[in-house]
Amino acid sequence: MADPTDFPELDTSVPQTARIWNYLLGGKDNFVVDRAVGDQIVESLPQFAEHARLSRRYLVRAVRYLAGEAGITQFLDIGTGLPTADNTHEVAQATNPHAKIVYVDNDPLVLAHARALLTSTPEGRTAYLDADLHNPDKILERASETLDLEEPVALMLMGILGHVESDEEAKRIIDTLLARFPSGSYFAMYDGSDTDPAVREATRIWNISANPKYHLRTPERIGSLFDGLELVEPGVVPVTRWRPGPDAADAAEISQYCAVGRKP
Repeated sequence: MADPTDFPELDTSVPQTARIWNYLLGGKDNFVVDRAVGDQIVESLPQFAEHARLSRRYLVRAVRYLAGEAGITQFLDIGTGLPTADNTHEVAQATNPHAKIVYVDNDPLVLAHARALLTSTPEGRTAYLDADLHNPDKILERASETLDLEEPVALMLMGILGHVESDEEAKRIIDTLLARFPSGSYFAMYDGSDTDPAVREATRIWNISANPKYHLRTPERIGSLFDGLELVEPGVVPVTRWRPGPDAADAAEISQYCAVGRKP
């Protein structure tokens, strides 16, 4: 765990992804600058907040699948954002109380809230790392203090790879992390796609002032991030189409694409 006296400085004058996302999900852990960007995005794309909630529901379904049907007991969730409803550890440990979860982020507000709010079942374990996505070796070193990297791990990169502009860099990060995990591990993700003009405009507004910038990918480019893995059915699809429950079967397709892959 990070030394509480050694937090990075909190800058409330620059909009931050985690806080904007928190605002769009209906949270209260954000500042005026974050709400201003969020309001601009919603003005351009009124359904954007609903898209955020639908993406969150995909995360819940993916974690339930991984902790249940796939039998995964270890999760590495990078770019977790601010704690909100249905966090990875809550969903995983509701399915298997022995599940161990390591969260990774490098936003100081996220760090402060994670230390206070991310608890665990008595049988499992939950930890938080202050680390950068672009330094996967450091993440693995620190994560190994909680996770047994000789046993299967579910790598989760939910809504974060859009902050990596280069497909080659995104694939390097994924491959570096998965290389340390054994066969039977999984990779799950979702990110914004460029299939909707309104989403492209909302992203343009985001990138004017928010930090870090966000880069949309085509569904085909998202699919290429799973090269070398076995895609779990139904493959690369909008988040509302990945194993929806009966109450979500009629949800509209949105320009957020996702997939889950298994390391052979």
